[in-house]
Amino acid sequence: MEEANFGIFLKSLRDRQRMSLRDVERESGVSNAYIAQLEKGDRPAPSPDILKKLARAYNVTVRELLLRAGYLDEPEVTATEEQRIEAAFQYVLADPDYKLGTRLRGEDFDTRGKRGVVITYETLTGKKILSI
Repeated sequence: MEEANFGIFLKSLRDRQRMSLRDVERESGVSNAYIAQLEKGDRPAPSPDILKKLARAYNVTVRELLLRAGYLDEPEVTATEEQRIEAAFQYVLADPDYKLGTRLRGEDFDTRGKRGVVITYETLTGKKILSI
């Protein structure tokens, strides 16, 4: 990926989180000047260690940043839509920090219901686990 495109992606993540450069610095430990240079495309893609720190601040997976930075090839999508929803639903069930209402049980939902639970989880937590 071109550095400028990666920088645009980082800026969009920061904007989506409504964070300033200083907020990202505080959350990640990466200097705001360096982040600004990345966003402008003035620096090459950072090391995986830096991406790991930024992933926490932007609330995205390290894998997503590694893909966008060009460290990984685009994955082949081999799972069906139902399998992807089931995997995302199981992630929600396994999250010990997600305690809203009563605990869910998987057998109570069809695929459409599971998708709804995942979308609600993503909205409430800000985590993106299912691309819809």
